[in-house]
Amino acid sequence: QVQLVESGGGSVQAGGSLRLSCAASGDPNSRNCMGWFRQAPGKEREGVATISTGAFTHYTDSVKGRFTISQDNARNTLYLQMNSLKPEDTAMHYCAADSCSRFAGGWSAVRYWGEGTQVTVSS
Repeated sequence: QVQLVESGGGSVQAGGSLRLSCAASGDPNSRNCMGWFRQAPGKEREGVATISTGAFTHYTDSVKGRFTISQDNARNTLYLQMNSLKPEDTAMHYCAADSCSRFAGGWSAVRYWGEGTQVTVSS
């Protein structure tokens, strides 16, 4: 089992920055991949950024160059630094963890989720 708790969401104006954190605990073998997903009202959940045990990272095109995913050395805390925020980044943001094979299957295959933290960007 894996437990995930997010923090750091909030409201900012366009162009501002936020840093999300996710405290992870439980079986480390069940969180070889970790990532951030988001879901806006009326839209499907989408992957934002992922990071693997080998520190390989992947970003969805809309956040490349603006967001950075990282972990602490113990891999117990996941971060998402979000810069140059845009109104279209407004969404509930979720931390997720599982094997990398499940991450490759899309968000519906991922088993472990935090409860989410809201990010709101005003124009």
